[in-house]
Amino acid sequence: MKISHEEVAHVANLSKLAFTAEETERFATDLTKIVDMVEMLNELDTEGVAVTSSVVTQVNVLRPDQAQAGWNREELFENVPEKDKGFIKVPAIFEEGGSN
Repeated sequence: MKISHEEVAHVANLSKLAFTAEETERFATDLTKIVDMVEMLNELDTEGVAVTSSVVTQVNVLRPDQAQAGWNREELFENVPEKDKGFIKVPAIFEEGGSN
């Protein structure tokens, strides 16, 4: 399945990213190769093959879950440039308008 330059540009625009023509070309080529590899894997007959989550016998070692005291909110907010009603105000990253 070929990924077009227009599809890469569209997704980049949705992600608020800007690519040069060369970068768009490279991403389209790379993404096409990735999709082609996945399609090849989908052609394999896996009927009767047991599900494997890991080929290595490994065990997660986790620490015990223990409650700890949190930070002092007033101290943390001393270095906050802008706050409102107990929240940190940050610049908006979404434009006003439609949801295309």
